[in-house]
Amino acid sequence: MKAMIFAAGRGERMRPLTDVCPKPLLKVRGRPLITWHVLNLVRAGLTEIVINTAHLGHMIEEELGDGSKYGASIRYSHEKVALETFGGIANALHLLGAEPFVAVSGDIYCPYFDFAQVKDVLHDKDIWGNPHAADKRDVAWLYLTPNPFHNLKGDFALDMYTLSNTGSPKWNFAGIGVYRPEMFAELTPGQHAKFSPLMRKYIDLGLVGGEIYTGEWVNVGTVAQLDELNAPLANKAAS
Repeated sequence: MKAMIFAAGRGERMRPLTDVCPKPLLKVRGRPLITWHVLNLVRAGLTEIVINTAHLGHMIEEELGDGSKYGASIRYSHEKVALETFGGIANALHLLGAEPFVAVSGDIYCPYFDFAQVKDVLHDKDIWGNPHAADKRDVAWLYLTPNPFHNLKGDFALDMYTLSNTGSPKWNFAGIGVYRPEMFAELTPGQHAKFSPLMRKYIDLGLVGGEIYTGEWVNVGTVAQLDELNAPLANKAAS
């Protein structure tokens, strides 16, 4: 299985830090956000990694290189301007191949997420040509978290590992998902495409599964959040 890390965003809410540093390279507890993901993916045996870049993307390439120093093989998908989540995937499909892949947002901090669990969440069933397949939750699998302060209403309901756009309670999408490349057949490389419209379409069809992750997880969206995550190190250094 291959992995993709989203790293093309501008990080407007993190300015002025992101004026001179791409958001995924901001350090949390002594290590760039994106490096936490690379190390965790490699630890789980997912060594083939695709990273999409746009804003200050050359700095990400300079930091990570070809991935060999981490035991990974990293390839880059370049975007002149950020193409949004699913636009980024569509633009990188030629690097991701024909099998299901895991994708993770480069600006989340989840140091204990075990990526080994993503390898078998999509079953090997031809649901595309067989609407009567025993398990139809085979197009995508999303990881959800309890709702953070910036998304108190949540995104999706969950019933017996099947996602729903309606119902309650709703949970927050964690920015980690496993996808079949066939999902993106209607998109073209270079097209802007957000996550929600296409994903909600497949959820309405009952084709998306998911589960709740309760480990440490932070969507690092503000300078204050970054400072809070780094405060333990700062306090230790001052003592």
